[in-house]
Parts: sequence; structure tokens; C-alpha cells
Amino acid sequence: MARTSVPSLHLSGLDARRYFSAHELARSRSFNRGEQGLYALNLIAQLTALVVLIRLLPRSVHSMGLGRIASAIVAGMVLLVTLWFVGLPFSLVDLWWQHHWGLGPFDVLSWLTAQWSTLGPEAIFAMATITLLVGTAGRFRRWWLVAAPIVVVFAAFFAFVAGWLAALASHPLDDPALKTDVVRLERIEHVQGTPVRVQDVSSWTDQANAFTVGFGPSTHVVLWDTVLDERFSRAEQDVVIAHELGHVRSRHIVKSIGWTALIVLPTLWLLALATRRRGGVGDPANLPYVFLVLTVLALLAAPLENVVSRRYEAEADWRALNATRDPAADTSLFQEFGKSSLEEPNPPLLDYLWLENHPTIAQRIAMAQAWKERNR
Repeated sequence: MARTSVPSLHLSGLDARRYFSAHELARSRSFNRGEQGLYALNLIAQLTALVVLIRLLPRSVHSMGLGRIASAIVAGMVLLVTLWFVGLPFSLVDLWWQHHWGLGPFDVLSWLTAQWSTLGPEAIFAMATITLLVGTAGRFRRWWLVAAPIVVVFAAFFAFVAGWLAALASHPLDDPALKTDVVRLERIEHVQGTPVRVQDVSSWTDQANAFTVGFGPSTHVVLWDTVLDERFSRAEQDVVIAHELGHVRSRHIVKSIGWTALIVLPTLWLLALATRRRGGVGDPANLPYVFLVLTVLALLAAPLENVVSRRYEAEADWRALNATRDPAADTSLFQEFGKSSLEEPNPPLLDYLWLENHPTIAQRIAMAQAWKERNR
């Protein structure tokens, strides 16, 4: 799962000033300082909310007089709704911050409407996982051995269904020229028949993005409609499409499920160890504490998860270069990404370790130049 098709390349040391003006670099630095501050404040608020719930929620759970599973469902819903409302002000401020820097309109209604397509499935997955953990912990001493494979099955099921949900929230690609390019790139990548669709997001953001979702028959590539506007040439759009088809060819979604299978057992074991003195995961009153422990574990695991994600994204970049054979379009695409999203070409180390799940803009441009040197 860790091996990729990317050869050994030296991608550090690129001078971003060759590709971005001093003004552009200063803008991206200022924008991202605000983004990092909002992330830190949101995290502190979430942790504070969990500490408060650890003190308040157990008494309410014990007074409900419901069974273990029913109490877990009620407590889980309270937790999810509370954390969503705690995070909402920071999300809205982030939306305004992006608008302030010219990255999109400040249209709260459109933004909220767009969130519902992901909030529902995420809430269902969270509630199913909560019910599973409380139920197995209440019945088995070594419950993590029972729960771990079921969590993996849950993750695989929701990853599969997510492909069809993405299809419902998007529409077919209309541009005849791009449709022709898709057929050609799919043939090169050996992933013929992969649906490429478009999601309309321009009502709430001007940033460009694309993603691959689902696996097997549910696989879909989704382009944001902002990728198809006049800022990007057809060659640059081809690079985006080839990158996503590279994910499909490399089966990165399935491999990510494999990584989940590797980390879920030790994670649940640590969770059982951390909650043992408080009565364990089987007690629904401990759910706020369970969420707190999982949040801390997720923070500790984030650098490793980002390493894996960056490797897969780098492989998709390399496959896109091999498919399009156009390093100039690849370079200009990432230059435009840097300008249109204000992403820092070389972010600070802590940002890179904890927040960056893609190679940096500088690394992606350096890869294009390395590909060019290798294929003269």
C-alpha cells in the first residue's frame, strides 16, 4: 500500500520566486496565517466543548432511564449537534475570510446548502460507529477485536456509497472537447468508462478543485465548475482530469481503506485503555470522553496520515504528467492554483506536517520540471 509508481525525485529547494511575484507570496502568507489561526481557535473551542460535556452530559444520560444503545444514540446526537454548532461560527468566519481575500462570495445560504450533501452521510456514519462501539464494549471484554473489522466494513461501505452520492450532487460534463479528452486520457490510464461529472460550487467559492470518490462500479471523478472557467486552459483542465484518473488507476480509495484496517485496531485498543478507569466505552455517559480521546489520537496521527496522502497525491501528479506529457501545462496549472486559492508554495513546517495532505505547490512544480528533465 505504501509503494507508488513515482521514481526517486529531489523536489525540495525550488525557489518559489521564479514562479510567483513577491506580492503573490505575501498575499498567500497573510491569508494562510489567518487560516491557521482559525483552525487553532476552532480546535480549542471543540476541545473546550468536549471538556464541558464531560462534566455535564453523564448526569443527563444517567437520568434518562433508557437502555445502553438508546442512551448512546441520544448522547451521540447531542455530541454531534453540539460540536457542529460550536464549529459553525468558525466556518462562517472562514467563509468571510476567503471572501475578504477575493476567493468567493459571502453567500451563507449557498454555503450551508452545499454542506448538507456531506453532513448527512457523515452523521449517519458517526452514529453507526457510536452504536457499534458502545454495543460491543458493553458485551465483550476485548471488544476492540470485535469492533475493529466491523468499523473497516463501515468505512468501506460508506466509501462505496459516497461515489453514488457524489453522482447525485453533480451533472455530466457538457464540453464536447473535454469529453473527447476524457476518453483519450481514460484509455491512456487504462480506466475506460470512469464517469467524469461536474459539481456546481461557484455560488459560494471561486476556488478550483476536483476529487475522486467511490470505488468499483461507484467510482466517479468530480470536477468543480470553477475548474472549467476561463482561468484555466484546456491543457490545464486535462492535467486536472488526468490527475483524478490517476487516483482511479492506482486504486487509492481502496488503499486508503486498507490503511484504515491497519490503524483502527490499535486506535480502539488505546481508546479502551484510556477509558477503562472511567467505566469504559460501554457506558454511554462516557461518550464525551471517548470523543475527546479520539480527537487527541487523530491529532497525533495526522502527520502520518498526511504522509500517506501526500504520497498518493504525488503518484496521481506523476501519472498525470505521463498521461498528458505536458509539464508546461502542469506548471502553469499549479501556478494558477497558487494564485486562485492563495495556497502557500512553501508553507511552514508545522502547517506542512499537520494540515497539508497534498504536496506543496513548490513540490508539484518541481515534479513537473523533474519529469521534463527525465523525458527530454
